Amino acid sequence: MMEITLYQIDAFTGHVFGGNPAAVCPLEEWIDAGLMQKIAGENNLSETAFFVNMGNRYEIRWFTPAVEIDLAGHPTLAAAFVIFNYCNHSSDKISFSSKSGELTVTREGDLLKMNFPVLRTAEVAANETLIRALGLAPSELYLSRDYLAVYKSQKDILSIDPDFGLLRKLDCMAVIVTAPGDKVDFVSRCFAPSVGIDEDPVTGSAHSTLIPYWAQRLKKDTLHAYQLSKRGGELFCKNLGERVEIGGKAVPFMKGTILI
Repeated sequence: MMEITLYQIDAFTGHVFGGNPAAVCPLEEWIDAGLMQKIAGENNLSETAFFVNMGNRYEIRWFTPAVEIDLAGHPTLAAAFVIFNYCNHSSDKISFSSKSGELTVTREGDLLKMNFPVLRTAEVAANETLIRALGLAPSELYLSRDYLAVYKSQKDILSIDPDFGLLRKLDCMAVIVTAPGDKVDFVSRCFAPSVGIDEDPVTGSAHSTLIPYWAQRLKKDTLHAYQLSKRGGELFCKNLGERVEIGGKAVPFMKGTILI
């Protein structure tokens, strides 16, 4: 029987039951991808992160309940929290090797700051399927890995009640909806039913798209963001040109052992 330690960490929040819960599994060596996918499906959280200590860096992979993905924010934050707190890591910086290249996380007090690549967007014409799925036409629409639909107000974002069946028909991983915030620079929600996540509570990787857009629009590089899911999540963001900094807090909820 194989035993794998599992941590469940709430990311982008300072309190349990907020933010986005991620499962984190430290491994001594890589196991079969099909087995990691089954573990992620069993966990049934937005993502499960697996990492292996390679000496001066860590290799990391992320799985939704349905597929492996190439970039994920909140499980990276959660994995960094586990490494900083439970893996005898001596410095305040972690380097991850991933399918999206090198990612780093630095610790400043209780704030963890991720350095991620920018996901560039191009403006696209109105998509009727997307409009029907969201029930509200955006004022601007962009496409990168995900659709980015821009609205006029925080109230608009809160009012959206998606048709997830229609969203699954779109040729993208996720749909991000965003608007200026009432008390923060911008707010967002993120829907990714095509990869098994109807609404993601807090989506770090979406901010690789959001930060460049809002930095240009608001003419400022330091931004405060909030994701308007039921659990909610707070993000401290910085535009770095070709990279972005995505900061947040994290708290532990559970530690257990997988027996397979």
